[in-house]
Amino acid sequence: MKQYVIDEIRPGERKKLKDYLDEHFCDPAMDGIYWIPLEEDLLSETQRQHRDCQPLYFAVELGEDALACELLVRTRQRVRCDCIAYASEKQRNWVIQVVDAIFEKIEIHT
Repeated sequence: MKQYVIDEIRPGERKKLKDYLDEHFCDPAMDGIYWIPLEEDLLSETQRQHRDCQPLYFAVELGEDALACELLVRTRQRVRCDCIAYASEKQRNWVIQVVDAIFEKIEIHT
C-alpha cells in the first residue's frame, strides 16, 4: 500500500492531532481511522461518473506515534469499484497538503 506517513509523533502532539481529527473527520465506528473527503474538482473522469460511490475519501490512520494516510482514493459505499484507485499526482499532492496544513494549524512541527 502506498502511504504518506508522519512518524515520531509525541504523546502530547498525538492528543492535539486526535482532538482535531475527531472534530473534523471522525468515524465513531472505527477508532483511529479518519476519512478525509476528496474535493470534487480533483476527481478523475471515472470517479466523477460514479455518482453512487461519492463522496470519495482518503483513509487516515492515527497510530500511537504516527499518522498514515493511504494514497488510495476510496468510496465508503463499496469494497470494489472502478472508481477506487491510487491517487493521481494532483490528488496525492492535495492530500499531502491537507495533512501538512492540519499539522501547521494545530502547531505540530515535524
